[in-house]
Amino acid sequence: MPFYEYIAIGLMVVFILALFTGYPVAWLLAGLSLLFATIGITLGDMGYDTFLMTSWAKFSGVIDRFDSIMSNWVLVSLPMFVYMGLMLDKSGVADTMMRNFVKVFGGIRGGLGITVVFIGILLAASTGIVGASVVLLAVLSMPIMLEHRYSKAIASGTVAASGTLGILIPPSIMLVLMADQVSTSVGDLFMGALVPGVALGLLYMAYIMVVGFVRPDLVPPRAHDAEKLTVGQVAKAALSTVPTFGLILLVLGTIFFGVATPTEASGLGAAGAMLLAAANGKLNWKVIREVGIETTLTTSFIFAIFIGATVFAYVLRLVGGDELLSALFKGMNLSPTGLVLVVLAIVFVAGFFLDWFEIVLIILPLLAPVVKAAGIDLTWFLILIAVMLQTSFLTPPVGFSLFYLKGVVPKGVTIKDIYVGVIPFVLLQIAMVAACIMFPQIITWLPKQMYGTPGG
Repeated sequence: MPFYEYIAIGLMVVFILALFTGYPVAWLLAGLSLLFATIGITLGDMGYDTFLMTSWAKFSGVIDRFDSIMSNWVLVSLPMFVYMGLMLDKSGVADTMMRNFVKVFGGIRGGLGITVVFIGILLAASTGIVGASVVLLAVLSMPIMLEHRYSKAIASGTVAASGTLGILIPPSIMLVLMADQVSTSVGDLFMGALVPGVALGLLYMAYIMVVGFVRPDLVPPRAHDAEKLTVGQVAKAALSTVPTFGLILLVLGTIFFGVATPTEASGLGAAGAMLLAAANGKLNWKVIREVGIETTLTTSFIFAIFIGATVFAYVLRLVGGDELLSALFKGMNLSPTGLVLVVLAIVFVAGFFLDWFEIVLIILPLLAPVVKAAGIDLTWFLILIAVMLQTSFLTPPVGFSLFYLKGVVPKGVTIKDIYVGVIPFVLLQIAMVAACIMFPQIITWLPKQMYGTPGG
């Protein structure tokens, strides 16, 4: 094996081990890349084999990568989508929907859980911010579910899983980053993710209904809600969804029908969320300031990892890391389906230790060329990865939805309750991945209808 490939292996192994130190990932990525670049160039100058990166002049090409990141028009949509989600969180729209839908669905077995999932789908299609969705759903629904004797585990799992739908159902910042990393259309990914995202939400509802019939003691109905249900309450619940559906139509409708680019639609969404907050009397200087600060912090966090991952990928590519991975997969003699299964397994295991940011920005650029070379439809493959990445929010030790939830759940709900509660939903996510592999049309149907091509 050429000497420079040992540098590539060393960089990957040391990075994986360094993750357990708890040091910020952005600095690990950039710092270790710089360290191994120095080692490689120094040893290369000393005559150790033919090193791909023979001078600092070649390494300086990473500056061009930074420039392309900061001037990338697609990435401009990220802070806008973040702002839209955070502003909608402050608008009070979700609170109104929760109160109305509890009265409609509360009288059936598992009705409160179904309400949480339904509102989670609407929040996902209008915010795309997992942290905000999980916290909002927990604050609004956990006290009500526990008050009506819901199992702590099922209540916790329902909230955590419903909140993670925002990472898949468009507009999703993860899909925006994926499109940028592999140079594909954001619109294609948005349309490809819509059907499996909504189907996954419906699968959650079906699971809760089944639990309601098999073990009604775990998800009991609210009998008094059934007695009070009227046509007026149903109409009121339906009307409470109009603002959210309006925002969804404003963002996704303009993208799907070619009225606006994703970047332009993100600006429309941010403005629309502010109008909803103003209509509910929630828009003031304090809210604008808080949302602005949170948007800046979230965007800075994303771009810090983005820059660190760019340095990491650049150095790894210069020392032959992509060639090493390509040779490894070719040596396995896998069929296209087998290759996809191996990649999904890698992503699933990586999700236990890495956030989706690191997986999308580090692992995806390395594996995408291998997948392209195998002739696999890129839109289908990326949506499979996106569905699998949802598990990274729910699997310990780095399950961010679990941390968000634990921070706001009522007293008496333990981390064990949360871990036990999310297991069925992780299995449902994996089942959705399997369904999309067996029936690719779940992903490819909508892009085909819109563009007339299988993958968009």
